[in-house]
Amino acid sequence: MAYAIVPRATGIARGVATYMCMVPEHGVVEIGRIWLSPALQRTREATEAIYLMCRHAFDGLGCRRVEWRCNVDNAPSRRAALRFGFVFEGVSRQHRVANGRNRDTAWFSVIDGEWPGVRAGFEAWLSPGNFDASGRQRRSLSEQRAGLSEAESQDR
Repeated sequence: MAYAIVPRATGIARGVATYMCMVPEHGVVEIGRIWLSPALQRTREATEAIYLMCRHAFDGLGCRRVEWRCNVDNAPSRRAALRFGFVFEGVSRQHRVANGRNRDTAWFSVIDGEWPGVRAGFEAWLSPGNFDASGRQRRSLSEQRAGLSEAESQDR
């Protein structure tokens, strides 16, 4: 199931992301086949698109687990998964054959018990107060999640 990523400001499709490997009976879906134009890469809108897909998977579809898989050599995708709050689970060696070569696949996930914290981090990061007048972030997504975790620890 593919989704176009269309920034509100332009109304022009600048990327695509899909739900893949959907297994409804197990409550699992993968977010993958992500392609972002250079104009969309590393933007607030790109992060919001992943947040919306995760939110729909957990809160709309009732998933227990959202997966992110990528070629182990795809360092930008691995960094993105971690930035978005996915947990690295390991590498499936020789998982696929791609372009006539063995492909090792890095696995990441967010599970339903982690989703409230991941969601809160996304929402804090996406809030207008996290950006200055020129649109620069005040705190990174990982800083937002860490700050929320610290606040929860202090509440206990």
